[in-house]
Amino acid sequence: MIFLQLVLDLLSFSAAILSALRRSPVLGQKVFMHTVEEFILRQLDLAKLAISEIKMIPSLASEVLKVAQEVLNASVGLCRAYHQALNSESCGMKTDNDGGFIDTEKVDNLNHIATITTCTIDRLYELGILAATGGGSLVTILNVSWKGVVTLLQLTTGDVATKVNVTDILLTLISLATNSLRGAAESWSSTLKEDIALTEAKRTFLPVKFYLINAIRLLSHYPRQAFTIYKEIILCGLMISTFHVSLSKATHLKASSEALTELLEPTSILLLHSILNSVEVNQESKIQILDWLFTDADHTSPIYLEEMNTSSTTSMKEIFSVTCESLPTTRILLIGRVLLFLDLLKSSPDLGEEVRLGIARKLNWLFCCLIDGHVYSIVLDLHMPVVKAVGSASELGWQPIFLSVMHTLKTFMIVVSSTLAWEEVETFLLENLCHPHFFLQEIVTELWCFFVRHAEIEMVKNTIDQLLSILKLMVSSEPALMPGSALRNMARCICMLITNAPQSIVDQVYSSIVTDDRSPTTSIIYINLLIEGFPLNLLSDKLKKLAAKRLITGYHSFMESNVKKLQVDNFSGSCSSSVLGGPVYALSSALHCLQISSSDVDDKTLKFTLALIHGCRNTTESLKDTYCKILNQTLAIISIMKHLYASSQMREVILELHTLFSMRSVPTDARLNQCKPGLALFMAGLSHMNIVEVEGSPVISAICEIYHMLLRERHWAFVHLAISAFGYFAARTSCSQLWRFFPHDAAVSFDIDTGSEANEDRFMSELKAFLEKEVALHEVVPCTEQLAFLVSEALILKELVKKSLTINPEDSVSDTMEIDNENQVNKKRKLPDEISEGMSLLQSGLKIMGDGLSQWQQQNSNSTEFQKFSSHLTCLEDVIAHLAGLAESG
Repeated sequence: MIFLQLVLDLLSFSAAILSALRRSPVLGQKVFMHTVEEFILRQLDLAKLAISEIKMIPSLASEVLKVAQEVLNASVGLCRAYHQALNSESCGMKTDNDGGFIDTEKVDNLNHIATITTCTIDRLYELGILAATGGGSLVTILNVSWKGVVTLLQLTTGDVATKVNVTDILLTLISLATNSLRGAAESWSSTLKEDIALTEAKRTFLPVKFYLINAIRLLSHYPRQAFTIYKEIILCGLMISTFHVSLSKATHLKASSEALTELLEPTSILLLHSILNSVEVNQESKIQILDWLFTDADHTSPIYLEEMNTSSTTSMKEIFSVTCESLPTTRILLIGRVLLFLDLLKSSPDLGEEVRLGIARKLNWLFCCLIDGHVYSIVLDLHMPVVKAVGSASELGWQPIFLSVMHTLKTFMIVVSSTLAWEEVETFLLENLCHPHFFLQEIVTELWCFFVRHAEIEMVKNTIDQLLSILKLMVSSEPALMPGSALRNMARCICMLITNAPQSIVDQVYSSIVTDDRSPTTSIIYINLLIEGFPLNLLSDKLKKLAAKRLITGYHSFMESNVKKLQVDNFSGSCSSSVLGGPVYALSSALHCLQISSSDVDDKTLKFTLALIHGCRNTTESLKDTYCKILNQTLAIISIMKHLYASSQMREVILELHTLFSMRSVPTDARLNQCKPGLALFMAGLSHMNIVEVEGSPVISAICEIYHMLLRERHWAFVHLAISAFGYFAARTSCSQLWRFFPHDAAVSFDIDTGSEANEDRFMSELKAFLEKEVALHEVVPCTEQLAFLVSEALILKELVKKSLTINPEDSVSDTMEIDNENQVNKKRKLPDEISEGMSLLQSGLKIMGDGLSQWQQQNSNSTEFQKFSSHLTCLEDVIAHLAGLAESG
């Protein structure tokens, strides 16, 4: 005890002497300065020894730490006093103007201060590392030592900076922060789903924030030294971002995620900002950082199995095993890189012009990452905590990452709108306007809509004019009405933009399109824009009336020319549109947004529908495709104009439709699939018809059998259409015996796994579940199954994008609907007679098998053999129909 008391007395005495020296700095006495240097070195070593052995003297631990802290504070205070004295006396190294000699006394003073400061920094640095590994009992020493190191390094950048390895100190701080996070990850990974309290999480993250803040203070003062280790600094930020995602995915770690958002997220982004905003780091070096961090990955490489399993197998501990060398090729931190990029976009107002330009050139990198399976699933499904402004205050809330993506991109657009980077952003938006990946196309479309809503009106006009010019150029090389074509995608994007534009622009675009109604190009553009939702309802009242009149006039003119004798030649010559049946497409599309009087669409539509049905049934195979497409649009018109269901001709239409869809010709069946979307809408509209439920009624029988046919469809799209139609019909019809409208072998009645064992209860259950999905959920909670589903979906979409980018435009399939008379005269190669003969035999044989299947169904339709045979025969019908189409087009 006497020895320990002696140590306490020595440390107290040392602190007192250092305090005295601080009050009266001794400069100019070379011998005495050397003694002071030795004294400070020994006292700091004594303090370090006492602190390192603290565990051996627990009874006096608090007293020893208190006195040792006084010694450390006094040492830092002494160095600060020396620097202040040096500055006040202007004791910098200067050349004597008279003799050209250097003042040796001033040199001695500089060397003395540099030696003391260097010695103090070295010992404080060692104590900082010691305290970091010493647990909670050394928190005060940790605080004093690291703050002392940073404070002294900020006092000078001269000789001290050359004698102290600032880079090592920075690396140590980064390493301490990473090790603390690694320990937290290991601890929380081993917990059995026990909730981590917010206070515990904050207690874990506070030391990490302390290390990072001190690192940032050094980064700001020594940016050149920091640049030499920029990879290690950025890696730390990436680990924090990725760790944040892992915490947000785990329900029991929600509090930890919130604590990280509050304490570490702002600090981690400052690590990168400190280098990118420094005037001492040249532009080339800043671009080098962005290039290394956001390296263009090879997204055309094959999809490996680990991509699909990344989200489920990556543990939190693996995040902190990544090295700088492996970062460019590893997938573990990819989501962290995306989040860091979003942080840069969000904080772009605080970045320099050259950095914003570099970020703008990396926007394509962001899009490449968003189609990655792991990133795609997380961005769409995962919620993360964010700080939201509420009035003058701020609060923490959870929101989907997708919203953060949109918000940060819009923020960046505003920031760079009047800078050189805008040209890069505009080029990026134009290049990706028709991106093959629907998710990215939706993002770009929303960004363009944001631009239209807030940009100057002249700028908006110029942009839309440019897009319309591109659309006109695409007409000559794209199919006229093929769904999903580049022409349709561009038309859709333009319609979205116009929907967000002022009324003057909507009027101007519409007027420019309809001015030259005899031009084939203009006509095609007009039809495509209407199909993709041109906002006719936003036109001025005068133009709205003219638009309605134009639609009705064209529609009636087309019907009158074709209601008696329906031929393709009549189509092309009966209207100004060069798209066959263009007026029908136009009216069908416009009815969703433009009010049309019921008197404008009268019973002539039903007569025209009957003519179409007869044409589908009796014309040559090569023309049925056109008939079916126009019939589909006409049925959609009837479903919207509900007053037509009260017409006396409606019963004849129903019976004729039943006859048409009862035909067993394979090519006709395949083409009739194009009518089924319109047929489903038509059947749903029958709820507005007064149906008399009389036993043996041919109308009732026809309606029932059409519904049976629709509900038996196995393709998921047809299943959706059929269930939607039947649900609408069942909720509004006056019919009481609804059971007769659905067959016992409806598609949703079968077991989803085996495809057999039809069950009526299963049908009602699926119908109820489908209808209940119309009610939106107030809160979406991510789950493992949903994430896995999104990953698999992302992989499929990624493959489609890769294929679309490698398709030769010359090899793309042309639209079966011809554009004008010139295009109809295409020279066809004559196929060998054997192929035509073989197709006839296949179709005849399939018809006989279909008849036999109908007889079998009447005898025993519940057998497993019948269900299997029926399923295979349906597949065979599709294959033969495809072959028949190839034979005809060949």
